[in-house]
Amino acid sequence: MTTIVVGYVPKPEGEAALGRALEEAALRDARIVLVSSTRGDHVDTDVDAARARLESAGVDHEVRVSTSAFDPAEDLLAVAEEVGADLIVIGLRRRTPVGKLLLGSNAQRILLDAHAPVLAVKVA
Repeated sequence: MTTIVVGYVPKPEGEAALGRALEEAALRDARIVLVSSTRGDHVDTDVDAARARLESAGVDHEVRVSTSAFDPAEDLLAVAEEVGADLIVIGLRRRTPVGKLLLGSNAQRILLDAHAPVLAVKVA
């Protein structure tokens, strides 16, 4: 069975990535592994909405919430490697050059370091 790993944040780019992952899962009869990274002791309750969306779509899925010290890109890449992802889906948003410089780019890291094809979904 094909496995799609999707990076999820409770923002428009995360919702866009999840929507596209659901479309790809339907096309490929695939399983989705949703990865959401949070920092510290707070586990993001917004993941429940994503879980409900996956369940209502009837897609075989797994939800992983990471609270590790790694950055989100590292979390996503580690899960993709572990499950043998056939496709990684991420959402992108427009950032200023200064924002990219100060904060780094998780998307760029995923695109460059992933061992599976990456589908980047742009949020308008």
